[in-house]
Amino acid sequence: MLLGTQRIDAQGHLEIGGCDTTRLAAEFGTPLYVMDEAAIRANCRRYRAAFEARYPQNAIYYASKAFLTLAMARLIAQEGLGMDVAALGELYTALEAGFPVERLALHGNNKSREELELAVSHRIGHIIVDNFHEMDLLGQVVAEAGATVNVLIRTTPGVDPVTHRLIRTGQADTKFGFNIMDGSALQAVKRVLATPGLQFRGLHCHIGSQLLDAETHVQAVEIMVGLMRAVVEETGAPVEELNIGGGLGVRYLPEDCPPSYEAFAEQIATTLKRALDAAGLPYPRLGQEPGRALVAEAGTTLYMVGAIKTVPITEAPGARTYVAIDGGMSDNPRPQLYEAAYSCLLANKADQSPDEVVTIAGKHCETDILIWNARLARPEPGDLLAVQTTGAYNYVMASNYNRFLRPAIVFVADGQADLIVERESLEDLIQRERLPSRLRATSTSTNGRNGQESALRSKAPSDFSIQA
Repeated sequence: MLLGTQRIDAQGHLEIGGCDTTRLAAEFGTPLYVMDEAAIRANCRRYRAAFEARYPQNAIYYASKAFLTLAMARLIAQEGLGMDVAALGELYTALEAGFPVERLALHGNNKSREELELAVSHRIGHIIVDNFHEMDLLGQVVAEAGATVNVLIRTTPGVDPVTHRLIRTGQADTKFGFNIMDGSALQAVKRVLATPGLQFRGLHCHIGSQLLDAETHVQAVEIMVGLMRAVVEETGAPVEELNIGGGLGVRYLPEDCPPSYEAFAEQIATTLKRALDAAGLPYPRLGQEPGRALVAEAGTTLYMVGAIKTVPITEAPGARTYVAIDGGMSDNPRPQLYEAAYSCLLANKADQSPDEVVTIAGKHCETDILIWNARLARPEPGDLLAVQTTGAYNYVMASNYNRFLRPAIVFVADGQADLIVERESLEDLIQRERLPSRLRATSTSTNGRNGQESALRSKAPSDFSIQA
């Protein structure tokens, strides 16, 4: 399964954005996140075009939680999309990148005063209000700042999408938003309208992620139009924007079949226009927040193959071959969190038939299986493994578990590779750590940080030794 600009070159190597992946690994090391810049840009343009051809007013906000760096924020700005941010760090990154503030939207189910103050002080496009506590806090912030802020009300339409239970958000039992069925959503709109400084602009919902059909989106749209009608009838306030969130799925495996952008847009736009016409409502701006759908398939992670061993399978006749790589759950926790499945190939043997079934194992102190029953060409130590569709929720969820160093990231396009995030160094791991005075060195030894190893050795009990 080749994605984006991927192809197999004359040497039989996987190429992305005109760059030989074996050369990328040699230059930047592994694990390495490779982002196909041309594929991201093409996805942004196709998504916009799909909806602009079918609905008159659209606002596409990139869901930055999927993948965010300074370079990514600049790319999204260049492509003319808005961007939603869901925490202080994401908002700060967007601001530092010079992202147009009027195209920013702030999410979050428990926004802090600091987050709200930063958003209000920079006059971002709008804030999606999630609960009454936040509404009161935001009211205080705008009053103190003498400001006004545009607001959308996040709602839960009560639909339950077919996806992993940990990434469903549209059902009634969720931490997100105001419930529609119990009247909370309508009450929230009325409170916003009564709060000085808060400008009601519209409604929002998000039903879940990695959805491989449009069925639950269609259900949600119909429910949201019903809420729009209730808002207009009971308050007289116009609903200028209806944001239906994101959630469109991608191809992690060859058998995955999400709808195309065009097919998805056709179903959403047709349903929305029909429902609005039936309700006698004017067409609002249609807001959306695609994240995974724009970047997941544009990302590939490169690993170096290390130990390979075959062991008997205890529960059935046969054997399993484990292929160990130099990364794992610290750079991609999704298989452990969601049982996420991926496809892969050997980048240096991309032209060879994948005749062997192996299990890709990480090197962390856990079971740490990245891919069960992967089909590869015959693997050997030193081979380069390419795991597909890792552009979303890999880098942003990466950790230092086992004190691993977070990988570098490169953008590739037209045969050029640009480093956009440096690989962490060992010094980075401890740069924010501090030693209390009682643990500082008491000798002149230079071993360890400030001689702490000698200090520990001098205080170690007789049954505890530290090797030099």
